[in-house]
Amino acid sequence: MPTNVHPGDIVRLRKKHPCGSYEWEVTRVGTDVGLRCLGCNHKIMLTRSAFERAVKQVVSRAAENVNQDSE
Repeated sequence: MPTNVHPGDIVRLRKKHPCGSYEWEVTRVGTDVGLRCLGCNHKIMLTRSAFERAVKQVVSRAAENVNQDSE
């Protein structure tokens, strides 16, 4: 299931980060996906395939991408 995400989107991952947070902000999209933990601001990079397996749901979309996704 390809996930259509953009920088600024908030996603919920299946596994909890050690700080206790499930929610991450997407900071970079490409072959790798950059994420920033909303609990402790820790930054990680995941391959696209690992990201697609780990994501449970998109919690919110970035403001500038809301109109683009609906067209």
